[in-house]
Amino acid sequence: MTRSSIALPDAEGLRRAVAILRAESVVAFPTETVYGLGADAFSAKAVGEIYRLKQRPSWNPLIVHVADVTAARALAEVWPAAADDLAARFWPGPLTLVVRRARHLPGIDTVAIRIPAHPVALDLLKASGLPLAAPSANRSESISPTTAEHVVRSLPDVPLVLDGGPCSWGIESTVLDVTGDVPRLLRPGALGLRALRDAAGPIALPDAETADGEARPSPGMSRRHYAPRAKVILCKDVRDVERSALAGPVGILAYEGGDAAEILPSDPLGYAADLYAALHRLDDAGFATILVQEPPQTEDWLAVRDRLSRAAA
Repeated sequence: MTRSSIALPDAEGLRRAVAILRAESVVAFPTETVYGLGADAFSAKAVGEIYRLKQRPSWNPLIVHVADVTAARALAEVWPAAADDLAARFWPGPLTLVVRRARHLPGIDTVAIRIPAHPVALDLLKASGLPLAAPSANRSESISPTTAEHVVRSLPDVPLVLDGGPCSWGIESTVLDVTGDVPRLLRPGALGLRALRDAAGPIALPDAETADGEARPSPGMSRRHYAPRAKVILCKDVRDVERSALAGPVGILAYEGGDAAEILPSDPLGYAADLYAALHRLDDAGFATILVQEPPQTEDWLAVRDRLSRAAA
């Protein structure tokens, strides 16, 4: 097995990365959300390597990353006005748009596309000239990586990891389906609903869970996802939890002061930016159970609540 190597995203690192991608293998690279495991989206062999390394179920789709709107349009059968408006407002950035796929592309009826805002991701897309299918660079269902070291620990056999430092947003992109008359939220994420409504008007929210094993238009819809090795328990007040029956040691993740192993910022953006890194740190510290103080039940915290509920499933 080839072991991962971490490289700087300089000219030599990019040259190595492009050569690996063109040889129909995979490269991990940073985005502003999390690190992605990239492969040529038009190569069945390369995309198959993503699924193999991640041990990802075949029904869980991938997001395609492109360098510009022209490349995005080339993947779509129809490019609606809503996609134009949202792309102009939020691309490059943490928004994924689901559109009708171009007829020459394999797969289900739709394709999920975004232009990442990270300079290393954009450099790699431009240097390779390829659309890159790129889910998070971690074992399926486990915590998403926000540093190059997280990638190597979860997927030691990835040939190359471009190290762009810690990811700034810390959770995955928001996924919006624009194939209908009203844009529909498929996955809450780094870009909040308030900003989307300001740009696009009403947004339809998910009305039902998608069962595992069913085809779906977006990743991040599985019942269990983003999970550490430790058991995660959400609770309104960690002080009320009876701990005698819990596997120990027990760690606490909170956003307010107190006796907690990890205290995250009390604003949703700051909390999200360090959430996965905090879960990695708690796992690395050997906690068997993690008690998580439930975040507020407000719309601004929707993406954080989504990630925590799936981690605890």
